[in-house]
Amino acid sequence: MSPEEIAKLPYRPCVGLMLYNTAGHVFAGQRIDNYRDAWQMPQGGVEEGEEPQTAALRELEEETGIPAASVKIVAETEDWIPYELPHTLVPKLWKGQFRGQEQKWFLLRFTGDDSLINIETAEPEFREWSWIKPEELLDKIVPFKRVTYERVFREFSYLIG
Repeated sequence: MSPEEIAKLPYRPCVGLMLYNTAGHVFAGQRIDNYRDAWQMPQGGVEEGEEPQTAALRELEEETGIPAASVKIVAETEDWIPYELPHTLVPKLWKGQFRGQEQKWFLLRFTGDDSLINIETAEPEFREWSWIKPEELLDKIVPFKRVTYERVFREFSYLIG
């Protein structure tokens, strides 16, 4: 696909989840489908007709096994935050229909016990998980998501304490 063709594509509607524990660390998983040491916070698509908050709680359980009853929604980003995929990835992901994702992010406080976390889900996304300091996570994510993560951390960091 040419850069011009990619520029005409829409963004995929998506939610992102910044889940934090009592120590102020955030949940991150190492992607199962990436050969690099690529970590990320849970995220996923918003289905047609689905509210973003509903999508966030659904994705949380689908990716981490954590039920909605074990989190408290603290905040959400005011705006949808877009990011562009590297051009080489566009034809490979989502059947080449999207140039990237536009994400509504939610800050969730984990109120449960780590024993609830189960990344061996029906469709696993992660091979490993950890609670990580936000500033350390920035060095572990794929470069094209860094600006998004920096913005999310800026918007939510004062709420974590």
